[in-house]
Amino acid sequence: MTRDRVAYDTSWAGRDFTVVDTGGWEPDARGLAARVAAQAELAVAAADAVLFVVDAAVGPTDSDHAAVRVLRRSGKPVVLAANKVDDARGEIEATSLWSLGLGEPHPVSALHGRGSGDLLDAVLAALPVAPVPREEVEVGPRRIALLGRPNVGKSSLLNRLVGQERSVVHDEAGTTRDPVDELVVLGGRTWRFVDTAGIRRRVHHVVGADYYSTLRTRSVLETSEVAVVLLDASQPLTEQDTRILSLVIEAGPGRALAMNKWDLVDEDRRISLDREIDRELIRVPWAPRINLSAKTGWHLDRMLPAIDTALAAWDTRVSTGRLNAFLATTAAATPPPARGGRSPKILFATQADVRPPRFVLFTTGFLEAGYRRFLERRLREEFGFSGSPIEISVRVRQRRGQGS
Repeated sequence: MTRDRVAYDTSWAGRDFTVVDTGGWEPDARGLAARVAAQAELAVAAADAVLFVVDAAVGPTDSDHAAVRVLRRSGKPVVLAANKVDDARGEIEATSLWSLGLGEPHPVSALHGRGSGDLLDAVLAALPVAPVPREEVEVGPRRIALLGRPNVGKSSLLNRLVGQERSVVHDEAGTTRDPVDELVVLGGRTWRFVDTAGIRRRVHHVVGADYYSTLRTRSVLETSEVAVVLLDASQPLTEQDTRILSLVIEAGPGRALAMNKWDLVDEDRRISLDREIDRELIRVPWAPRINLSAKTGWHLDRMLPAIDTALAAWDTRVSTGRLNAFLATTAAATPPPARGGRSPKILFATQADVRPPRFVLFTTGFLEAGYRRFLERRLREEFGFSGSPIEISVRVRQRRGQGS
């Protein structure tokens, strides 16, 4: 299941540490399996200690012995976990793992949690003394999610930004199954980029590993500040692309569109692509668009300005005075459509929130959806908001004698 390095922050006995889960390691792996094994070896190189998990019910295998040789060369302290020990009989079987030469095997059951406390104590004993943390004086890195359908280039883009193969890249679509996050320095600032699993189809049509990958992608989206949606510029836009954009719209982060594989686009395709964008992406005409190539790095420097633009808009707050003066002028020039022979009036407006910006309009009557869209366009023209969604809600003043 696991293919990339997936990090989880946790604590035990009052001590914080990070667990990095890796894909299965096999000697002499080929193709995709070789890339997965390489990610596991990178995780070992970056770790302070290694928790080596072995199936106690099977006993030591040739692959286990090969893995031990790799671990010894790393020079890292190793804790041996004898997994699938569900009872006393299993503890006896686990003693065969002494033959690996890694010291005492710690019997555990990952399924039931049996023995996990003793194992964690052994892990803490193997870790070096942690440095005293410095006081945090700055807000943490801004979170940027990379989204798109399978094989659109999300992992290639993260690898290009990081400068190493952080995510497994392969011709097989849907290689990434777990969110992979990495700290990246761009423009002298640190960002947290999260590569997500490609969303294949509607959630209720997805089963197995794809189902859980989709749930994790949604969870990442809900905690991200900007979503960079990757589209394959060399191919026609699909229903999948528009569905992913709908998920981003529902979640509410700022957004930018990255037209990847631009190096494969000829003049005829550029003309047809402009028409597709006008037709298919009508709900996000305000999102900054970057034409780039994750494979070659072409125009990658344009990502940061687009992300900065989206974040600035996402954080924008309009003063109540400016907002009401703008709406009074706008409504006077283009009054709301009449309902029941009366044209509703906008009495007062305020910005209730940011991230994303939310506006509340107090009126004498209901504002049609078309007029709210008109106000959104005018707000964008006046105050920007490029790269950020904005929400407009209407509260109708009740006449005296109505309501409670």
